[in-house]
Amino acid sequence: MVPEFALCVSGRLEAELRQAGVAVHLLGATRFSRPWTVLRARAALRRLISYQDRYDVIVCHQPWTQALFAGVVQKIGLPYVAYFHGPNGGAWLERLSRRHRPQLVIAPSQFTLNTVQPLHPDVPGEVLYYPLPSQITATSELTAEQRNAIRMELGAHSGDTVILQACRMEPWKGPDLVLRALSKLHDLPNWRFWLAGGAQRKHERSYFNELKRLTVKLGIEDRVVFLGQRTDVPVLMRACDLYCQGNRGPEAFGLSFVEASYCGLPIVTSDFGAASEWIDPSSGILVAPENVDDLAQALRILLTDARRRKGMGACAKNRVIELCNTSKQLHRLSQLLAQAAGYDRMRKQVDAQTTGS
Repeated sequence: MVPEFALCVSGRLEAELRQAGVAVHLLGATRFSRPWTVLRARAALRRLISYQDRYDVIVCHQPWTQALFAGVVQKIGLPYVAYFHGPNGGAWLERLSRRHRPQLVIAPSQFTLNTVQPLHPDVPGEVLYYPLPSQITATSELTAEQRNAIRMELGAHSGDTVILQACRMEPWKGPDLVLRALSKLHDLPNWRFWLAGGAQRKHERSYFNELKRLTVKLGIEDRVVFLGQRTDVPVLMRACDLYCQGNRGPEAFGLSFVEASYCGLPIVTSDFGAASEWIDPSSGILVAPENVDDLAQALRILLTDARRRKGMGACAKNRVIELCNTSKQLHRLSQLLAQAAGYDRMRKQVDAQTTGS
């Protein structure tokens, strides 16, 4: 499988892809509200893929890309796959994307697939959990000294149990619900809550300030640390004891849950979306959405039982390694794309490479 990428925007993604050593083609900034940019980008893609022996299959990510480019791909005569990473982008995008039937629909969870499948009800759909991120797998285990140093730097004392949430400053991620649940645990000593995530947009900054005021109102400001934007979340995960996220809305996949599980943390979160598919009683506790009392009880159970907490963390790591094994998932992606392209030769090559590795 040799990937190439066509992007409409130059920026961080382009830089990361080039750094990874893959080919990147820029089509130009595009907006549906500016029809000339759409025509320009479609013409650029048409020139790029006009030689049919260069590419075997085209992958359109999300309804916006599908609506924008799927017609060009099909006119050239190439098969295409619709890869949905979350719910659809709105009614008008649905109408546009429905016009062009893909060979296959891929989604990162059964929840997401069920959400987007009605766009193409007669098209085969496959669930493909994301491979483990290299940022996580490349992060080494911390020594006891390193772990203690990080915890002390961030206000955790010896014997403290540290709870982490890493997320955007969005109300649907539910950090305020976690704060309210923790306020019911005043009687439990030695817990700390780290909230990692920076406010980027105006509404996020407003929500971030609300959270700070809420900690004061709840009387837990001395136990909560606002870490702001961080680039070392995998290290933070290895330095804490459990992960909690009180989602108001379902996750399409829940990458932070995968990362925390790989770092050996039990998960406490809401019982819906993709989280319900692979967080089970051996690896975490799922609670009713927006139920602060249930959330508090789940936290109490893990805060007061270190043995259970560590056992669930070990199970969480094993489970996520099984479901998101990098080589296994990339091989599965190769198989799905080969199937969509309709080439037995490609499938045999993939199988031969796997057998010989």
